[in-house]
Amino acid sequence: MKTKAAIMWEYGKDWSVEEIELDPPKEQEVLVKLVGSGLCHSDEHVLTGDLPFPLPMIGGHEGAGIVEEVGAHVTWLKPGDKVIFGFIPACGRCPSCASGHENLCDYGAQMGIGTQVFDSTSRHHAQGQDLTLMCLLGTFAERTVVNEASCIKIEDDIPLEKACLLGCGVVTGWGSSVYAADVQPGEDVAVIGIGGIGINAVQGAKLAGARHIFAIDPVELKREKALQFGATHAFASIEEATAQIGDITWGRNANKVIMTMGLGKGDMIGQAMAITAKRGRVVVTNLHNALESEVSLSALDLTLMEKQLVGSLFGSANPRVDIPRLLGLYRAGQLKLDELVTKTYSLDQVNQGYEDMRNGLNLRGVITSF
Repeated sequence: MKTKAAIMWEYGKDWSVEEIELDPPKEQEVLVKLVGSGLCHSDEHVLTGDLPFPLPMIGGHEGAGIVEEVGAHVTWLKPGDKVIFGFIPACGRCPSCASGHENLCDYGAQMGIGTQVFDSTSRHHAQGQDLTLMCLLGTFAERTVVNEASCIKIEDDIPLEKACLLGCGVVTGWGSSVYAADVQPGEDVAVIGIGGIGINAVQGAKLAGARHIFAIDPVELKREKALQFGATHAFASIEEATAQIGDITWGRNANKVIMTMGLGKGDMIGQAMAITAKRGRVVVTNLHNALESEVSLSALDLTLMEKQLVGSLFGSANPRVDIPRLLGLYRAGQLKLDELVTKTYSLDQVNQGYEDMRNGLNLRGVITSF
């Protein structure tokens, strides 16, 4: 069939919204009509070359939609089902999935190739070429074909244009606090970078019972939003925050520091460690340039103060469990989803959406018109 999608043909160039040819789903695959797709910073990392995924590529990995057709041997999804995509597929059988770490599923290795999990071929084509998919999804499109392992079925009453955010930013941020940082009631938490992930790390810390939540971001709008989402203090820089965090915590500093900037920098790890308490933990959730290999920190401080430095992918969460769990919190009024959406766009406005993100105008822009 013919459909429309946003394609990146070259690094550093705008997304090109154009007609593509989409093959029917094959074994273990489903055809999904998109209803909502978040404009996540990770797609911008591909554009800048910080995340060198193979091109040409259909962008988008934070999406939700309605199943229209299923391929062979798909038994638990049917046309009409509402699904949220997990940006890392979960097969349920590999050692990581079986041990409760779906965020590290072996299928994730296919993301560096961008073709279908089942047979490593493409279902999406344009201008005589096969197209790869961002995170095996390609949600910047009217329709896409994905493996069933990327789908989490949800109940019919959930608004997909909001629920799509659970495919990446909400779970990643929330899980960074609740799982990776293991925030405990009464602890003090700092979140560095208040975008689509950082704002949800603030939500996660609040739900986990943090005493003080320090939000750090240079953009005033994001600092204001952080206070609305549960932060107790907001600072424009780590330098500004350092002295005040020490005063507020009586010199103990933050028990947990979560790094959720747009693009991580190795020389900022040491700054994060410096505002971390004894036996505290720094969680690195934000992506770094794929070629960056140096980190600056005091190894003596790391040892003598027993501090921890850990990485977190997809919030160290299990999407098949945690997405329904978070939707339950949303229903109960304990998780903000509606308030995350700063502005909506059509697919044709995808480049404007990313320009707004670069200018600090959005917590999350969402494509809702395809």
